Amino acid sequence: MRAALATLPADPDRESEDFAAAAPGAGVLLDGAGVGGAETGCTHGVAWFSSTLGALLLRSITAHPVRPLAECLADSIGLVRSLHEDTCDLAYRASPTSTVVTARVGAGALEYLVLGDSSLLLADRDGGTTVVTDRRLDEVGKRLRGPVDALPTGSPEHAAALAEYRDALTGHRNRPGGFWIAGPDPQAAEHALTGTIPLESLASVTLLSDGATRLVDRFELADWRETLDVLSSSGPDELIRRVREAEADDPHGQRWPRGKVRDDATALHWVL
Repeated sequence: MRAALATLPADPDRESEDFAAAAPGAGVLLDGAGVGGAETGCTHGVAWFSSTLGALLLRSITAHPVRPLAECLADSIGLVRSLHEDTCDLAYRASPTSTVVTARVGAGALEYLVLGDSSLLLADRDGGTTVVTDRRLDEVGKRLRGPVDALPTGSPEHAAALAEYRDALTGHRNRPGGFWIAGPDPQAAEHALTGTIPLESLASVTLLSDGATRLVDRFELADWRETLDVLSSSGPDELIRRVREAEADDPHGQRWPRGKVRDDATALHWVL
């Protein structure tokens, strides 16, 4: 196993809310989320939540190699909850949450779990690609974000519409007909996308936050095969550099409407 990791915050003056880490035969990536500009109800913050949950999850999936990933995630969410439920308001609508992508090698297969809108990119030995992304958040978002996309990114009007959109989005979080994401309730893990792939068929596995997939699924400047070529030849740093270059070419979101001009971007590329 050879793993390469790159991460870059949206703003160099602010802490990234992404977290990624790897251990022999396992990797995790989380993209933390709150409600922009709102109090979270948590004294620790979104970055603390994603990094703490990520570290506990990596420990769990490596310490218990035959336990289902969803059970490991549920236990890890419960542990994080126990660390701050006495000091923080976890029932608050804007309490910290996080997407989760994790993969683990075992018994001749790669197990994976995806919860939220981060992605798992699988490259097979025949040159094909498979992408696993939980699109439930996107489906809810499309119904709600029309006013946001009609306004220039970064403008006061856009910021106000974005705040309203994010507040409305929380009303669909972790409930049937909405979307599922890691937060204070361990039961969210039951709704993750999971599966196994024969190990002998795979060439590489890549875990990506949505800030790193923008080149493909937001800007449409590359496809997944081209993304893999960049990762294989130049590594995750080059992929993120290209994302930042595209973001800089559209600073007001006129070509590519989006909530943030730049987003935290993280990629963990794992060659098998």
